[in-house]
Amino acid sequence: MSYQVLAPMAGSIYRIEVIEGDAVTEASVLLIMESMKMEIPVEAMFAGKVSKIHCSVGDLVDQDQLLVVLA
Repeated sequence: MSYQVLAPMAGSIYRIEVIEGDAVTEASVLLIMESMKMEIPVEAMFAGKVSKIHCSVGDLVDQDQLLVVLA
């Protein structure tokens, strides 16, 4: 079973903290978004392994856009 991490709001990808294959725990920061001049950490809701990253630094993303898949 996989878990999709979606953008909590529209913004840009400021920094990616993981790479594909990384094991993460619940509340691990996966990436940092920038929106309205604020940095917003996007965290894992569950422990798992990063199976796919669907964004790159500098990408503009919409709210609810797929960012990361955890397996």
